[in-house]
Amino acid sequence: MQTLETEKYWDALTEVMDPEFPISVVDMGLIYDISKVEEGKLAVKMTYTSTGCGCMQWIENDIKERLLKEEDIAKVDIEVVWSPPWTVNNLSAKGKEKLRTWGVSS
Repeated sequence: MQTLETEKYWDALTEVMDPEFPISVVDMGLIYDISKVEEGKLAVKMTYTSTGCGCMQWIENDIKERLLKEEDIAKVDIEVVWSPPWTVNNLSAKGKEKLRTWGVSS
C-alpha cells in the first residue's frame, strides 16, 4: 500500500523493469507493499507472475540495488508472497497500455 511516507520508494521502483517486458515492477503489479520498518530499513512485499519465474533473483537484486540508492535507506528486506496470486488485474493502466502496444494484451 502506497503511503505518503513510502511514495518516493514506489516512485524509485518505477525505474526497475521486468526483464521479460519493459514495464516497471510497479506497473506490472508485482509490488504489494513497501513499509519503513525502522530508520534506514525498508520492507518490500512482492509477488511474481508465476512460481516458475526464472528472473526472481535478478528482479530482487534490481529492487534492492535501486532502493539502496536512496540516501536514507541502508537495508532492504524482500518478502515474496503468493497470496493473493498475481493476475493481469494487477497491471496498472500504464502497464496494460504498454502490453497492448506490443499486442500482448487486449
